[in-house]
Amino acid sequence: MPTDIQRPSSSVATAAPLGNGTGPAPGERLRGDLGVASIVFMVTAAASPLGVIGGPVPLGIADGNGTGFPATYVVAGVVLLLFAIGFLAMTPHVRTTGTFASYVERGLGRGTGLGTGFAALLAYLTLEAGIYGLIGPGIGALLPGPYLPGAPWWVYAAATFALVTFLGYRQVDLSGKVLAVGLLSEVLVVVAFDAVVTFKGGDSGLSSGIVSPRHIVSGAPGIGILFAILSFIGFEAAAVFRDEARDPERTVRRATYLSLALVCVFYAVSSWALITAVGDAHAVGTATGHSGTMLADATRRYLGAVGGHLVEVLFVTSLFAAILSFHNIVARYVFALAGQGALPAWLGVAHPRFRSPHRASIATAAVVAALLTLSVVIGLDPITQVYAWLTSFASVGVVLLYAITSTAVVVFFARHPEHRTAVWPNTVAPALGLAGLAAFFVLILENLTTLVGGSTALVIGVPALLAVTLLLGPVVARRGSRTEL
Repeated sequence: MPTDIQRPSSSVATAAPLGNGTGPAPGERLRGDLGVASIVFMVTAAASPLGVIGGPVPLGIADGNGTGFPATYVVAGVVLLLFAIGFLAMTPHVRTTGTFASYVERGLGRGTGLGTGFAALLAYLTLEAGIYGLIGPGIGALLPGPYLPGAPWWVYAAATFALVTFLGYRQVDLSGKVLAVGLLSEVLVVVAFDAVVTFKGGDSGLSSGIVSPRHIVSGAPGIGILFAILSFIGFEAAAVFRDEARDPERTVRRATYLSLALVCVFYAVSSWALITAVGDAHAVGTATGHSGTMLADATRRYLGAVGGHLVEVLFVTSLFAAILSFHNIVARYVFALAGQGALPAWLGVAHPRFRSPHRASIATAAVVAALLTLSVVIGLDPITQVYAWLTSFASVGVVLLYAITSTAVVVFFARHPEHRTAVWPNTVAPALGLAGLAAFFVLILENLTTLVGGSTALVIGVPALLAVTLLLGPVVARRGSRTEL
């Protein structure tokens, strides 16, 4: 790993050390013109609103706490709000690209920061690759007809991959515009469904499970929390785009809070409306037997055949938006880690015209292509194995990253009292968030066997692989000095 890298010419831009507190010079940063709305679109699209209502929500109802499942979004939202308060309180003291590694390095040191960066990179990569296992069959279900023979799922996944790779290479503003169109469309159709269901009511009236303690703690609330947390992944990514925002401090703060609030309310209300549509008495049975079509079937009933078909189409576009968002996030992690000297330096060079992390984006695409190719070669089922296994790994990894970052926030302000502004955002909120995240992490590990289909190898392998990536950080930190660019 190089330790003496000459400064490149002015025609390119490079990444800077993550935690140096000053950040790179203006000419060395990624560049974009993202406002609050653009970043909200980017990170909310990563949460895949329609994809969640059509995917994890029925699973949370069936395998989790039934009609009480919508309340788990409120619980998860409160814990993640506490995390966000501390996360954003530390943001002014992390002047470089706002990855988890940046925050952890400032609070817990370079080795732990690098390890966190490697773990985050792996978690988001597996999440991006996993969603291809869902979008391939989704597109295949829409296209075949009398004049268009069906194709294997990986053909549609490959077409999606090509478009994502093209958009990821370009300036981030283009991705933001693409995501805005898809996100607005999917949110509008679900909001219309929610409104009609609320107005008409279901066969059993309005569901009361969301406010019933008995229903909230029924069944397996731990699995319910697990699916709820999985649904939120990506909301914290606003800070990753700070170098490409117009006013980083204000934009990142507003985008993070707004994204979290919108996603929490949207999921809680929409999952409640879906349960109301089928009725409290039939919700668990319907979700168990028809999880893949539960949303589309309910939409046809309340919005007609056109509404049902529209949901099927927008379900696919929602997944595409999520893949594109996570691709952009991963590329910026690669770019930042290259600036740390933890990855080859050439990955930390920005495009001279687009000022995008184009090399990091191509590297990200190559890894995802390798994962998908391996999945096809060994014959994995795209939904029950590619999607389920990879997203299970991601859910464990991201919750662990949240917890480590909260720890770094608490330690940072304890070590630097001169930066404290108030006890609540600097100490109490992140400490409470850490306690909640620790509880969530234990619940996820306890239910990991269910997520991975009973595979003992995966139950052991997932935590072990995350541990290896975290331990890799101190090893890399000892082997090389910080790269100053």
